[in-house]
Amino acid sequence: MTTGQVFKSPFTGGKINAKMKQGAITVVTGTPEKMSKRFFWTIGIIVIILVIMKFSYIYHTNLDVNTFMAKIRETTLFNRSEQKVLKKNIQEPEISKTKVPTGMWTVNAIGRLGNLMGEYATLYALAKMNGHQAYILPEMHNQLAKIFKITLPVFHSEVLNHIKWKNYGLHDWMSDEYRHIEGEYVHFRGYPCSFTFYHHIKDEILREFTFHDFIKEESNNYLRSIIGDRKNVTFVGIHVRRGDYVHVMPNTWKGVVADKGYLQKAMDYFRQKYENPLFVVTSNGMDWCKQNINNSLDDVHFAGDGKEGSPGRDFALLAHCNHTIMTIGTFGIWVGYLVGGETIYLSNYTLPDSPFLKLFKYEAAFLPEWIGIPADLSPLLNKKP
Repeated sequence: MTTGQVFKSPFTGGKINAKMKQGAITVVTGTPEKMSKRFFWTIGIIVIILVIMKFSYIYHTNLDVNTFMAKIRETTLFNRSEQKVLKKNIQEPEISKTKVPTGMWTVNAIGRLGNLMGEYATLYALAKMNGHQAYILPEMHNQLAKIFKITLPVFHSEVLNHIKWKNYGLHDWMSDEYRHIEGEYVHFRGYPCSFTFYHHIKDEILREFTFHDFIKEESNNYLRSIIGDRKNVTFVGIHVRRGDYVHVMPNTWKGVVADKGYLQKAMDYFRQKYENPLFVVTSNGMDWCKQNINNSLDDVHFAGDGKEGSPGRDFALLAHCNHTIMTIGTFGIWVGYLVGGETIYLSNYTLPDSPFLKLFKYEAAFLPEWIGIPADLSPLLNKKP
């Protein structure tokens, strides 16, 4: 290019005078307005070309338009302002510190309904406390699953027989050593039922012992059917345990079962406190109940046909009442625990030197807020040696 030569810029359209002056080139561009218009026209043409290229790509590759637009939205999301929002709201995921349960822990399935419930709840609590997975035996599942919505997995019998178990005996109250039980394959033995094992996770235990819906419906329908013309009824479930206990308690355990006097005191408590109590009686000794429970106020209903019903049905009926009167045994204890209202129980029903007290603690069996009425031990004291 020679000194003083003038040419047009292909980008600005302005004239550029190139003059050699002291070894430098001085560039003189066009006016600012023309430069701005030409610049935006150029950008616009570039954008149009890019859009045409994009849609040409879609056409020739048969790419789904929705998929393509989703990709565009993903790309658009990460502009500067949105990145700030994401940084503010997205946090690093928390690493769970909960120990994953390991091994296989189980418990024997012995006794009747109340025993099985106690064994289940104790296994559930101890396995969780020690960080191990609880499993139940098929025979326990067969009895409890037809009444409750229990969730613990069940052993297959063949698996059970191929495991080298660590047998671990339990007494019927919580001890500190149970918090640190060693072993991946532990098989608990005994008749544990005490609330001291599981009361700290009461809500979970109550969920495990949620009745099936059809059982709830049957029980509530039955209770509604016996109200009659009564208003503001308060249901009080009474479980009277007799059967083998009538002989076992005095002859083996130096104890007694509930008598007529105890039941009268317990019922009078509710009669004085509530306007219209209705007592619902279940028992494995219904004939004795009819002869010894005072129904002069016509506020007592003997459940079913007046005979002993199935344990599951009787239990569900009592558990849908508002309050509980129990005598002795784990059946009545669990009724009171599930009902959650006021519970009256028979206390001090053995002599001080009873061997039963080596296996049983009153303070570990009955919740502190429950009301105990001492048993009449005179039949034992008057008994000739």
